Amino acid sequence: MALYSETVMDHFRNPRNVGVIEDADGVGEVGNAKCGDIMKIYLKIENDIVKDVKFETFGCGSAIASSSMATEMIKGKPLKEVLSLTNKAVVEALGGLPAHKLHCSVLAEEAVKAALKDYYDKKGISYDKSLFPDCASCCHCDSGCAL
Repeated sequence: MALYSETVMDHFRNPRNVGVIEDADGVGEVGNAKCGDIMKIYLKIENDIVKDVKFETFGCGSAIASSSMATEMIKGKPLKEVLSLTNKAVVEALGGLPAHKLHCSVLAEEAVKAALKDYYDKKGISYDKSLFPDCASCCHCDSGCAL
């Protein structure tokens, strides 16, 4: 069995939605240089729909593939659906990731939600704070963390 699925390899070799949205409505950056993976997600939102999404990722192939897949999964979706994105859904859509690379999918979920939180904050829209991850208290970069 191959370490990475064909879908992971495709999203690594041909990532979708790479780049920057200069006038983004929401921007989320997560990660830690110590871990080696940093993701930044840009959202363009119209009428509570993600009209455009771009990403910049500094990291391994799994991080790039997870970012690419997450952007594909939320593009054109209503914000309520975007908020329900999980790292498990990203992993399933990629056809799996090795256990030691699952943190990449967690980062993708966190980056999307951080961008959405930034949008809500900028627009003064109230939200349930418990629905958004607190990257500072996340354990994905700790070697003792079990995902």
